Amino acid sequence: MLSYNLDLDDRSTWLRTTPGELERAQPFFCTEQGAFYARSGFFTDRTEKDSYELFYTLDGQGVFEQGGRTATLERGQALLIDCRTPQRYYTNDRVGRWHHLWAHVDGAGADAFARLLGVPALLPVPLAEPIARRHFGAIATNLEHPGVLAATTVGLAIHSLLAEMVGSAEAARETPSGEAAVRRACALIQTAYAEDLSLGDMAKAAQVSPSYLLKLFRKHLGTTPYDYLLRYRITCAKELLAETDERVGAIARAVGFSSESNFSYRFTQMVGQSPRAYRASCPGM
Repeated sequence: MLSYNLDLDDRSTWLRTTPGELERAQPFFCTEQGAFYARSGFFTDRTEKDSYELFYTLDGQGVFEQGGRTATLERGQALLIDCRTPQRYYTNDRVGRWHHLWAHVDGAGADAFARLLGVPALLPVPLAEPIARRHFGAIATNLEHPGVLAATTVGLAIHSLLAEMVGSAEAARETPSGEAAVRRACALIQTAYAEDLSLGDMAKAAQVSPSYLLKLFRKHLGTTPYDYLLRYRITCAKELLAETDERVGAIARAVGFSSESNFSYRFTQMVGQSPRAYRASCPGM
């Protein structure tokens, strides 16, 4: 049984696809994805759907009811539910709006992460908005495209979202420690790596002093914030070299290097071959 009221404004989007054998063989795959600007009358009341559903609130509030439990999904929070048991979710009447991203996801990997997130318990977890927008955006951009690359990109985006949620849930369960500060700094790096980030920027995001952040990175990651940023930029550059035909100089700028020569030097130093040699070694390039 399914009943609903799509009380949405015109900005809302809803994408659908029918996964084939290729997609279903992936650890993570998606069948539907949307961005809903829900008004006060929005609700979905469903007895069963063979998938998980992933939600993220951008503004307003949504309320979930399932298995005798109730949870409110506030701005900046994510939630994974199992749709195989009856559920109801709707816009919180007191707020009157619920702008949220959502995706129906499945796969063996989704099963594993569901256990880590305590499903079927309704446990919202905080998630940085740039991270949510980035990965939901990757799903939306690739969902309706055929082929291995699109399916893999969607799967990686789902994996990244769920992994971020698990990390956030674990951080919330921990006693206050430097690990949470390191996670906050890493989250900034992963979303703003192409920008001119300073140690001060990272420390501000981590909510600690620059000198203390240096100590925390050495303790928990065995490196420095700058080295972590550099390695993350190089990893992103590897993806662009392998999957696009963009010029090396354009890729250097896209991942945050001020010059192609500096990028090539750092890349060769860390990878053991030049960017062009790395691209030549990638399958299909």
